[in-house]
Amino acid sequence: MIKAEITDKELVKHLDSIQKDDMSIFVMADGRIRGALFNGTHFVNQMKVQQNLGILETMILGQAALCGALMIPMMKGKEHSVWKYNVDGPAAGFSIEADSSGYVRGFLLNNNIPIEKPLENWDLRSFLGTGTMTISRVHDNDKIPQASTVEVNSKNIAEDLAWYYRQSEQLQTAFNTSIQLDKQGRVIGAGAMFLQVMPKTGGTEKLGSQVDSASDVDENEELLRSVENAFSAAPSLGQWFSEDGKIDDIVYGLFREFNPSIVLHRDIVFDCPCSQDYFTKYLQSLPKEQLEEIKKDSKPIEISCRNCGSVYTIPLEDI
Repeated sequence: MIKAEITDKELVKHLDSIQKDDMSIFVMADGRIRGALFNGTHFVNQMKVQQNLGILETMILGQAALCGALMIPMMKGKEHSVWKYNVDGPAAGFSIEADSSGYVRGFLLNNNIPIEKPLENWDLRSFLGTGTMTISRVHDNDKIPQASTVEVNSKNIAEDLAWYYRQSEQLQTAFNTSIQLDKQGRVIGAGAMFLQVMPKTGGTEKLGSQVDSASDVDENEELLRSVENAFSAAPSLGQWFSEDGKIDDIVYGLFREFNPSIVLHRDIVFDCPCSQDYFTKYLQSLPKEQLEEIKKDSKPIEISCRNCGSVYTIPLEDI
């Protein structure tokens, strides 16, 4: 990827004054709940400048990219996931790719969303609509991706992803994303969090074994209600990180009654493995007839990577 520079001096000054990006992965409630909290302020700003996005487009793709980042700590081993979100609203949807190595990339299906009247708030439902979402996963030894599709109709990206995990993975999951803008439309804070109930495991469980007692069920339901209430009480993550808030204060403060423990930190970046060499080799692999047509124009070829917005200029002699 050709890393685009953030040239807004006021924004750069602000970014230098707040906490650096970080993802903290934590467990709590004796390992029954896992989660991650991501300070993604720099991450969203890099995405915005890479894709040259307007404010509305930044809010939609930014929330999707933040959710994509939260998928990384749920990956098993070396994994690459592609999240396709197709809806009938003006935004049309997006494509987000996340890799276990720690990068996320993606693009909007409509990079210039029409707005009929000034926006009164950041309720994105009228721009999304209903449709489907598909998540495809590829591991090291997979010959074909493992894909699953669900219908979406909440018109809320975070809620739709949670719905996917409940339907496709049978895992109770909650997501929270937030992007804070200043009066000039700058992204001054961005964050995201997820919680997930871990499935019961153990080699001693067998079909026909005794079910949990009523007291065990009641205790589990009470735990989930308490965790859900704490999750819902989280401050606006975008505002929190815009004001130099720290991840530890949320994890160990908001969830203190569940004895949380941060077990890992991850560096997550908006990045793309594309390169000049990659696209040059792609052009070289085209049929001879197509190459001859390209040469007739006698001009260098410009190729734009849709996933990250990088533009490569490739001289004819290189192909």
